[in-house]
Amino acid sequence: MRILTINYEYPPLGGGGGVIHQHIVEELSNRHEVVVLTSGCRDLPARETVGGVDVHRVNVLGRNAKSTASMRSMLSFFPASMRKGQALIDQFRPDIINAHFAVPTGPSSVLLARRNKIPHALCIHGGDIYDPSKRLSPHRIPGLRNVVRWVLRRTDRVLAQSENTAANARDIYGYQRPITIIPHGLKRPELPAFARAELGLPEDAFVMISVGRLVSRKANHQLIEMLARIDSAPAALVLLGEGPERQRLESLAQELNVRDRVFLPGFVSEQQKLEYLQAADVFASTTMHEGFGLMFVEAMFCGLPIVTYDHGGQSDFLEDGKTGFLVKLNDRKRFQECVNRLLRSEMLRDEYGRYNLELSQKFTVEQCAAQYLAVFEELLSSRDLAMGEAVC
Repeated sequence: MRILTINYEYPPLGGGGGVIHQHIVEELSNRHEVVVLTSGCRDLPARETVGGVDVHRVNVLGRNAKSTASMRSMLSFFPASMRKGQALIDQFRPDIINAHFAVPTGPSSVLLARRNKIPHALCIHGGDIYDPSKRLSPHRIPGLRNVVRWVLRRTDRVLAQSENTAANARDIYGYQRPITIIPHGLKRPELPAFARAELGLPEDAFVMISVGRLVSRKANHQLIEMLARIDSAPAALVLLGEGPERQRLESLAQELNVRDRVFLPGFVSEQQKLEYLQAADVFASTTMHEGFGLMFVEAMFCGLPIVTYDHGGQSDFLEDGKTGFLVKLNDRKRFQECVNRLLRSEMLRDEYGRYNLELSQKFTVEQCAAQYLAVFEELLSSRDLAMGEAVC
């Protein structure tokens, strides 16, 4: 099968949506031909082969950071991806087009598919249709809401990674056709040996870690405030990632006199990420919403107990009292109590960690890619059947 996948963000750009896309296409490339069309940034090459996948990048306006996109860059992706996408279709002759994110990827990928009569599958990731932390979230802006509705109705199949994202597509955009739920998966990591001292972390501290872009939706300021209230034992917090909230978080840590216990390593390699996760005691996330929450799966692969809010796609697979604690959104008092319980009980941390390690085996990239492929094959079979009936 020849598969053209389009995503305005693809590693090293962006966050979890791009990472899962990369894992899927690299797995699919073991047996199929896969081409990726995405956006560029600074010194990234216009074309390269990564993980067996042919990656093409188009120039966009105003993309200056790998971790976050600007509105200008997202808008300029449409004409750039239309031009390059058509050239790739003429050359590659794909059997199917798979797009990630309803906006800004969806409009150009849908038009390219319809123009060239190619089956189209769209994966919605959550924040592309609903992000409660953003003033410019598509669900809040009539023009963008209409674009998302248009894209959803003109794709051949909608895929979502969680029931929460599927429900938002139905409730906000009135989408009535079936939505295929495919949970995200990761490559089974080879866990490295680690030493806290090598990472600059205190050896004797209770270490909380959170992974993700430093953006307002993650509400990382709550974690710093909770750290400041822990006085029963040495404690530290690692916020792994980069983003526009960094300076605000550093200032808050300084104000609360915990700057020496808040570690912000920035953007790190996958290997370094695993080292930090291995060095931690608890994965804690105060995110306001996740379409799925790939970082929770990463934490499970490392055998960490998890404390987070119950608002988002993570509610599909995280269980209060089994994977750790699921707390009602913004119930900071309860969140702090749960963190304190884990701080006091190594036995409880081990119990939740073992359960998560076992559960993580359900979220592998092999299973995820197989489900994507099944959808693609179904769409191709439906097209072939329709063409046969038309000939008859």
